[in-house]
Amino acid sequence: MGRLQITVVSDIHYASAAEQERRNHETRWIKSRLGKAALAAYRDHVWLREPLLKNYLLDRFLERAGSPELVVANGDFSCDTAFIGHTDPASRQSAEECLGKLRRAFPDRLLTTMGDHELGKVSVAGKQGGLRFDSFRVSERELGIPGFWERDFGAYKFIGIASSVIAFPVLEAEALAEERPLWLAQRERLLEAFRESLLGLKPGQRVLLFCHDPTALPFLAEDPVIGRFTGRIEATIIGHLHSPLVFWKARMLAGLPPIPWFGATVLRITKALRRAKLWKPLKPRLCPALAGVELLKDGGWLTVDLDLAGSEALKITRHRLPR
Repeated sequence: MGRLQITVVSDIHYASAAEQERRNHETRWIKSRLGKAALAAYRDHVWLREPLLKNYLLDRFLERAGSPELVVANGDFSCDTAFIGHTDPASRQSAEECLGKLRRAFPDRLLTTMGDHELGKVSVAGKQGGLRFDSFRVSERELGIPGFWERDFGAYKFIGIASSVIAFPVLEAEALAEERPLWLAQRERLLEAFRESLLGLKPGQRVLLFCHDPTALPFLAEDPVIGRFTGRIEATIIGHLHSPLVFWKARMLAGLPPIPWFGATVLRITKALRRAKLWKPLKPRLCPALAGVELLKDGGWLTVDLDLAGSEALKITRHRLPR
């Protein structure tokens, strides 16, 4: 049956001109000078300096990616500087420009998965923003980023699912109260689609899962139907963590209790880490952000080489992107 070469890219965080105008979009909400300085130092030396000026990395990736047979873009297409996802016109414009470049480079060969920045999240400081259900609608219906998708390739079924919707029990406090029933209904729709897909697997068929944020993985592993099929999931390609260093630290801190005293971001992260031991059954493999993290400048992308007959194991390779 031959082989299939797949390229996976994640956490592009493209910034339109309107988003680029929002310099200091995080620190401007902080009143304390010490708080501003601490967050700026963390950004500049650990996480990512000048995050709104990294569009050139997408162009650099496109130059180096060549002509793969299939490309999966695993979420976070904008910088989400208003923290409400694609309901914000500037963030939506960023996603449109980013997706436009990807679709022109890989016509009829691109699959897209929804990330957390597509939907909104409370800011690191200042308690701004949060999940917006209209951002889910815009992402699906207008930007063409489905909440769930599946494709068959020989002995494999590829599945993509919107991680923030599945992980909604962790994120519920960041949603508008009146929208919580909409999120819960959407969550059940996506879970049911995933269950039906797994129940329809052909004998011997394996799954390659694409799920942006690993916070969703414990909910999938614990589902009474989905959990029965974890042995047939060959790997889950995640993003969100940006760097192999962060992925390693997350696994080391698995089981950490939730910490509610340092804001929404710390609470969100520690609630996810509390259940991170349940990531293992879904065999997560990280696709780094194009920029990586500032501390290591370890950005890049993945390639996946698979035997369509399923007689050989997947070969997943990480490629560095210089910046």
